[in-house]
Amino acid sequence: MISPCRVKLCGTTTAADAQLASQFKADYSGVVVEVPFSERSVTVQKARLLAEKTEISTVILVFNQPTDWIVDAIDSISPFAVQLLGHETPDQVSQLRTQTRVEIWKTLFMPIGSSANLADLQKQMTGYIKAGAEAILLDTVDLSENRFGGTGKTGDWQVAAALIANCPVTTFLSGGINPQNVKEAIQTVQPDGIDLCSGVEEEKGKRDIERVRQLMAEVNKS
Repeated sequence: MISPCRVKLCGTTTAADAQLASQFKADYSGVVVEVPFSERSVTVQKARLLAEKTEISTVILVFNQPTDWIVDAIDSISPFAVQLLGHETPDQVSQLRTQTRVEIWKTLFMPIGSSANLADLQKQMTGYIKAGAEAILLDTVDLSENRFGGTGKTGDWQVAAALIANCPVTTFLSGGINPQNVKEAIQTVQPDGIDLCSGVEEEKGKRDIERVRQLMAEVNKS
């Protein structure tokens, strides 16, 4: 059964979890590659092995890396897409667009809670799309811990809904999504996909099979 909303299970660290994402028919397996603040980060070499262990599309996540480094990582891992998590500029998106054939995804960050600035996010989104980004992901940032994504906390879903309603490319909602709130998240924000890691983990970097099962059941009901 094809999910009415795409699902990206992120923070894949083991072959078993890569296969679990495939088993429950998630659409994408997300692999964090050499991101210093993430407990789910793996090396380029391990990311390549994880991409080989799953039948679904792999998305690699990178943070503030030079363009040449990203291109080399893409060449090594052969992912479906690269997701930019940091302060990468539209110019860097343009460079990657001309130097690679994979999809370029860009994460935009909202503060935890309900203080997101719609106008600022709209301006950022427009710039990245004009530069060639093929998907926009909305996630939360916890500046108190210097964590860009992987916070396990939600942002302002009303602002997210307004931004996504006017986005001409594929959109994903991240941040604090779990089996208990995923149906509400999809109905409120109406993204093309949802993106999560901690909401289906038993501990950081290790997935819980029952939570994955519950999540996919809820997505398929939404």
